[in-house]
Amino acid sequence: MAKNIKNVIAVGSGKGGVGKSTVAVNLALALKQEGFKVGLLDSDIYGPSIPIMFGIKEGEKPTVTKENRITPLMRYDMPLMSMGFLLQQREAVIWRGPMLGKMLQQFLEQVDWGDLDYLVVDLPPGTGDVQISLAQMIPLSGAVVVTTPQDVAMVDVIRAIRMFEMTKVPLLGIVENMSYFQAPDQKYYIFGGGEDKSRYQKLGLSFLGEFPLEVETRVGGDEGIPIVVKAPQSTQAKRFAGLAKQIVASLKTRTTGNDLELPSLH
Repeated sequence: MAKNIKNVIAVGSGKGGVGKSTVAVNLALALKQEGFKVGLLDSDIYGPSIPIMFGIKEGEKPTVTKENRITPLMRYDMPLMSMGFLLQQREAVIWRGPMLGKMLQQFLEQVDWGDLDYLVVDLPPGTGDVQISLAQMIPLSGAVVVTTPQDVAMVDVIRAIRMFEMTKVPLLGIVENMSYFQAPDQKYYIFGGGEDKSRYQKLGLSFLGEFPLEVETRVGGDEGIPIVVKAPQSTQAKRFAGLAKQIVASLKTRTTGNDLELPSLH
């Protein structure tokens, strides 16, 4: 495993369907555009999204060197690894917990990530085996939790926060996705919430920003050209740039989480 990964950032959520992978992908690319060396690990073994969001074609797979090292796929000069690269498009993963942990360990230990300033890890939704295994395998610099405004999502956010607390992972803050839809006449808060973000403050969370429902972001993800690359001057791309800058600044103020040397997993 590369020992020169300075920061590992987990992007998680309490539930599925909140746009966590969209945030992880565009955050990684925004960090890249800030001039950092960045890698992206899709640790959602059951439901990998990274292949579609980067336009990876079926049959395009990582290679293995004579030294049994996995060479990750590259997009936009950024190394990527995902279970989806190893599967047929319609193939399902039906594994129990120990096998998930073993695959995650292989992704961390055998992939030739090179020297990185940031490794962004797109977690599966919820609080299961992968999240716990990851926290035990490597020192995480911090976690970002993605949610949508509705109350049912907030219940799951609290569970995700509790998981990170129990595994001693610093919480960098919360991102609210699908906050509203901007119509020509006004903002529509489809999932509730509104402009008042005080409920996050009441939970002691740093609010990292809101991201509205936006067609171009969805189209970019479906086409395999994330919005940060597809339209770097767009308002949405600038929001992701702002998110990246906040995370960089937050990590700089912490006494731990910078210049980490990841231990050998052997």
